[in-house]
Amino acid sequence: MTARTSDIEKAAGVLRAGGLVALPTETVYGLGANAEDPAAVSRIFQVKGRPSSHPLIVHIGGAEQLDDWVQEVPATARLLAERFWPGPLTLVLRRGRRVPLEATGGLETVAVRVPGHPVALALLSAFGGGVTAPSANRFGSVSPTTADDVRAELGDAVDFVLDGGPCEVGVESTIVDATGEIPTILRPGGVTREDLEAVLGCLLAVPATSRVRVPGQHPSHYAPRARVVLVEPEKVVAEAELAQELGHRVGVFLPASFADAEVKAHAVVQVPGSMAAYARGLYGFLRELDQQGCDLIVASLPAEEGLGLAIANRLRRAAGPRTTV
Repeated sequence: MTARTSDIEKAAGVLRAGGLVALPTETVYGLGANAEDPAAVSRIFQVKGRPSSHPLIVHIGGAEQLDDWVQEVPATARLLAERFWPGPLTLVLRRGRRVPLEATGGLETVAVRVPGHPVALALLSAFGGGVTAPSANRFGSVSPTTADDVRAELGDAVDFVLDGGPCEVGVESTIVDATGEIPTILRPGGVTREDLEAVLGCLLAVPATSRVRVPGQHPSHYAPRARVVLVEPEKVVAEAELAQELGHRVGVFLPASFADAEVKAHAVVQVPGSMAAYARGLYGFLRELDQQGCDLIVASLPAEEGLGLAIANRLRRAAGPRTTV
């Protein structure tokens, strides 16, 4: 879907006036504000209920603008930007003067990316500046992948919702700390570890915690109202049926390998065999089971390779510290 030019111009005007715009990206819908307006940036935290110490991502219109927003661009960061932008990759670099501390959670680093969605790029071009944009949902809840998701979650708290259709990737961007000699993946996402390693020619670590605060590190994140529990794939059916017998309204993420299984549960989501399709549908699946009144979701983790690493990361965060029935 392509937004009308008049809608893009209206959204740019809202940003200039210090308002909030929900905008489509290829990953999820973002809640955007003028990145250079501390008051507008602070309003993002208020609307989301997000702790002010959690940094935001600054979205810019092209890799050639990177030097305007950061102090220095190491060769590895330049290489990654040239290869993966526009696209679902965020680089953490030293904060430039244009970026207020309100946008970085008080840190001297800033997360920057160029979104790979034509509507987002058109908005950035019309606006003429950078846009801070975390996911357009309440803090810790399921990220939105359609404009309707945003409206249902945030309602009138957003000044304008720019509809660009369903998100193509469906999980947030990969965040890479590019401040050191060897980059580190701080959050798996839409660009796979394997693709990054192929470009850089070295192996990349994916630490469970990091010295740099970035979005998505909270112990419970991307979470539906229903409690999510994670079990081994071969135990999904049995655990779901047991929980259903115990009185839960159970939703099941049925692995592709169990496509023909019959499950006695309140609701069943058949997980796609393609990891790209799974990532694209993940948040929609979680929202669907919430809407069907499930109070418990039983799922298993995919193989942690390719986009499976990002999906597993989101499911672990959705489950929170407690991951078993």
